[in-house]
Amino acid sequence: MQKQVDQTQRLALLSNMILIRTFEDKITELAHAEGRLPGMQITCHGQEAIAVGVVEALNDADVIVTNHRSHGHMLARGVDPKTLMAEIMGKKDGLNQGKSGTLHLADPSHNVLMTSTVVGAAPLLAMGAAFAQHYRHEQAATCVFLGDGAAAEGSVHEAMNMAALWKLPVLFVCESNGWAGAQAHDEHCPISRIVDRAPAYGMTGEIVDGNDVEAVFHMAARLLDDCRQGRGPALLECQTYRMHGHGEHDSQYYVDKAELAAWAERDPIIGYARALREAGVLASTEDLERKAKAQVDEAVAFADASPYPLPEEALDHVYVNSFAREG
Repeated sequence: MQKQVDQTQRLALLSNMILIRTFEDKITELAHAEGRLPGMQITCHGQEAIAVGVVEALNDADVIVTNHRSHGHMLARGVDPKTLMAEIMGKKDGLNQGKSGTLHLADPSHNVLMTSTVVGAAPLLAMGAAFAQHYRHEQAATCVFLGDGAAAEGSVHEAMNMAALWKLPVLFVCESNGWAGAQAHDEHCPISRIVDRAPAYGMTGEIVDGNDVEAVFHMAARLLDDCRQGRGPALLECQTYRMHGHGEHDSQYYVDKAELAAWAERDPIIGYARALREAGVLASTEDLERKAKAQVDEAVAFADASPYPLPEEALDHVYVNSFAREG
């Protein structure tokens, strides 16, 4: 039975998408300002409906394992924008004390177990969490995000095979955004739909419009419920488009501008806001946008005020500090 989405939940879905977009717009701005952000910045512009829709379908006990395009997943899960921004800036008050930066984020308090920037590694790492849930007979699932480029990696096939063989409670969410780095989908994948691989592993596979947040939510909710009920893994392909380059260093010179413009017309935030106005749920997005901007401005101020971690703290919060052990 499909879960119903009430007015409060609809506003929350839109609010979260606007927060993610506002946060990522600030990341883009800071990434192009000299000396503001260290390292590569990879954003999810245009893919907000997937993060928000899938995460809304998760229970508190469910685990997330994510990839390099993770800011949206983190914010949708409820991670504090202030500590997230501070972490991206490499500051001591960041989510991981400034040691993970943007690419290795984790928040165990929100069951965001880890981020792997090794393409295709996240699904194998997710198997550990899913196996633990299965072994403990927990009513919980593991949700792992990957891109269509990662779907070509051997590690992803191994993870799907293992999950299906052992009937692990894992939902593979493929954010099929049309690009693997600078390679278009048909340059790296011999089939048009990643979801068509699901039957080969004996798992359920579904495809959904990744720019329709409610459609994503409903499909993810159904598949996650199957996972929690012991019916094994599932693959959800969310079709969307990567509106920025692979990272903020990437000018997208290889992208057909007409194609980019066509997908801009399908912007998930604009489309959902329009739907809510037509349904009489929302008069304007101004208040939501103002709230998101205030949250992001507060996050930047918090991060700017935070110091960098000290060099002697480099080996704190690791599994084994051999230097300390050896005196």
